[in-house]
Amino acid sequence: MVLCLTGVCLVCAAILGGVNALTTNPIKEAAKKALVESIAKVLPEGGNLSDAQSAEGIDEYYVSSADTTVLAYAVKSTTIGFGGPLTVMVGVLPDGTVYNTSVLAHSETPGLGAKCTSDEGFMNQWKNFGPEKVLKVKKDGGDVDAITASTITSRAYTVAVEQAVNFVKSLNKQEE
Repeated sequence: MVLCLTGVCLVCAAILGGVNALTTNPIKEAAKKALVESIAKVLPEGGNLSDAQSAEGIDEYYVSSADTTVLAYAVKSTTIGFGGPLTVMVGVLPDGTVYNTSVLAHSETPGLGAKCTSDEGFMNQWKNFGPEKVLKVKKDGGDVDAITASTITSRAYTVAVEQAVNFVKSLNKQEE
């Protein structure tokens, strides 16, 4: 009986190892494709995109430029939502305007917080969100319309955007 159980475990482990080996590269390619698509979505057209750069407090960022002029930044920002980590790609213009946003990954509740990827009203408000607006949900005195019944997710999304905007502001101060 011990030999039989050992044999079954070895066969199952071999199958799992084989499946892992077969799917590792396709999973990496899919993640890379999603990243490239999200960067394209949050940046204005034109310009040359830099390689990924890292900085303290930010996952990674990319710079879109034409000649020596910076057109925009794509900043990958992560915060904690209701269900766990919420990772957002934020396109920020040099003046602090949020050009657009895109969710890369989330663990939010389906039908509630997960609406941050499908609620048109919530997603569209980030397009050209000016620096004169307050990056807080309206419930907290800001200009962001929260997703109905998902205030925690909306706050987390707003924090992720705010982190990206503040990061770009700090980059601009360093360049001065």
